[in-house]
Amino acid sequence: MEDFLAEAEEITEKLSTDLGGLSDCADSGECDPDLLNAIFRGAHSLKGLAGMFGFTDIQGLAHNLENLLDSLRLGKVTLTPDTLNILFDSMELLGSVVRGLGTGETYGEAIAEATQRLNACATAQKSGEGSPLQKLGLPEKVLNSLTEYEEHRLVENVKKGRLIYSIHASFSIMSFDQDLGEITEALKKSGEVVSTLPSASATPESSIDFEILFGTELDREAVLNLVDRENIDVAQLGTASAAPGVSAASVAHESAPVAPSTGPVMAAPATPAGQADEMTAKSMSRTVRVDIGKLDDLMNIVGELVLSHSTVAALAIRMRLEGFSSLAIELGKAAKGLERKLTELQKGVMEIRMIPVGQLFEKMSRIVRKVSREQGKKVDLKTFGADTELDKLIIEDIADPMVHIIRNAIDHGLETSEDRVAAGKPERGTIRLSSYQKGNHVVIEVSDDGRGFNIEKVKKKALEKGLIKTLEGVSDRDALDFIFLPGFSTADTVSELSGRGVGMDVVKNNIAAVSGMVDIESEFGKGSRIIITLPITLAIIKALLIFTAGRTYAIPITSVLETIIATDRDIDTVERKEVYQLRETTLPLVRLERFFGVTRNTPPPAEFYVVVVGVAEKRLGVIVDDLMGQQDIVIKSLGEMFKGYRGITGAADLGDQRTILVLDVGGIIGEAFRSGG
Repeated sequence: MEDFLAEAEEITEKLSTDLGGLSDCADSGECDPDLLNAIFRGAHSLKGLAGMFGFTDIQGLAHNLENLLDSLRLGKVTLTPDTLNILFDSMELLGSVVRGLGTGETYGEAIAEATQRLNACATAQKSGEGSPLQKLGLPEKVLNSLTEYEEHRLVENVKKGRLIYSIHASFSIMSFDQDLGEITEALKKSGEVVSTLPSASATPESSIDFEILFGTELDREAVLNLVDRENIDVAQLGTASAAPGVSAASVAHESAPVAPSTGPVMAAPATPAGQADEMTAKSMSRTVRVDIGKLDDLMNIVGELVLSHSTVAALAIRMRLEGFSSLAIELGKAAKGLERKLTELQKGVMEIRMIPVGQLFEKMSRIVRKVSREQGKKVDLKTFGADTELDKLIIEDIADPMVHIIRNAIDHGLETSEDRVAAGKPERGTIRLSSYQKGNHVVIEVSDDGRGFNIEKVKKKALEKGLIKTLEGVSDRDALDFIFLPGFSTADTVSELSGRGVGMDVVKNNIAAVSGMVDIESEFGKGSRIIITLPITLAIIKALLIFTAGRTYAIPITSVLETIIATDRDIDTVERKEVYQLRETTLPLVRLERFFGVTRNTPPPAEFYVVVVGVAEKRLGVIVDDLMGQQDIVIKSLGEMFKGYRGITGAADLGDQRTILVLDVGGIIGEAFRSGG
């Protein structure tokens, strides 16, 4: 079951991505036949896979989807918006049925309805038209040598006014596969290779001939330049230049029957006796699909080794202090060597867990197409930085928040085509997804060119809900933060997508759960931008250990910008908020004991430390009694019971039987800026 789910999920995701590409090219009126063939083959592969495992629901749905795709690729059905909607809905249902296998959920009625729609669409044949191939002057034998698909593609090329060429090529039998592949790729850049068929050669012991039917807008000289090789003839069909000896007529006469194919037909090179088993037994792929749970277990083991190393290093220091200097030096060297190897091991495991953000962007592209169709809005999606890498689990955790942000952008942000044109904007709205690495964090931005947030309306809603008592002193920046409060919405009407006031607070909490931060920038009438800042990984991190009010905490070192020694004289008070003048900026401060409500049993020291932390563009000074040094820690979840505590992301074992809390810097910054420190 696990193997099937992994394979089926890969196929359905690829199908959805290719279907999105088909939708794009359908809008332009120029569909790529190779893309349509790839979708057809994907549906066929899923049907066969489901049949092998006995999942008849998936097999039947994929079979009916394959029938409609076959009718499309043969030109029997026109690719209309209604046909695209049926394809999208069927693909979405296929994904749901595959996922439902793991949960036991059934989709009998939905499958029956989808099957009915697919069959109805597949049987809606185009009206018959006279074949335009007659003007090419192709003999009956030539037409009989073409598969149904190849004949359809030839008709489509003629309808588009392209010139049809018959290219006769002769290759050495030792290198024909590579030579034919190079010529085919060169031709595809300027037209469509309709058919590739092998034919008899004058010297069969040393060469093999092929006849290629090629549709293009280029003239004969330009085609000759594309295939600038010896032993190649080019003749234009439908003209006097199509000599009988060069045209595809010889193919029908000389070639053996060929199975239907959508690509070049290549003869397999001869294999020496006794080597067949050896050559075919070795897999072509060098990749291994690994369950993420196994990587988690491996990372946990690495984490325990990191703690064991900390214990060994601490023992080496104790031995040196107690006079065992020679043994302590040897043990210290061994600890250093172990640390280097652990660092390499940790890096290797982390690299395995990292996946490109592009995988998340592909899922978002399907959401954009689905929601835009439902809303009747024209939307273009542009992606940048798709190769930026993030931990697999972090990407999974932010997938749902990203879906909600995208839905909001289309539902609330982007105007209708009429409103956009009236406002002097392009008819089609644009959503941009971009990601880039910033230090030890990854930033994901979602922006749109829609109407943006009406700040005054946001303030008015906040006043109505009692979130603020007066509008005085409320900046635009503060007003945008209200959007993340539970139950807050500026929508006048409730839609299926949004407007219920449920969502943006959950988005913020889910992102905070992976030690991330989310910010909003908006300009009314021009659009909005949501910036999500995430750590690259949450598994094993370096942390700064701090001590304050009798307790030890850990701050992820990636969030620490600098540390400063200060006294009470260095701290100013502005509007009852403690601040520190750091060079030319005013740094807001927070005392951890006040933040967590911890009672201090001893007076604070005269000199203390200010740890300057930052996430995204926000900066905060954390006042602590002392710094305890840096250490590798493994963050462990505190479980559901402590989920609601702000400012804590988890706990860590220091290796000396002490457990400490790990601070959520993003959460502390958010709370401090909202409450005033």
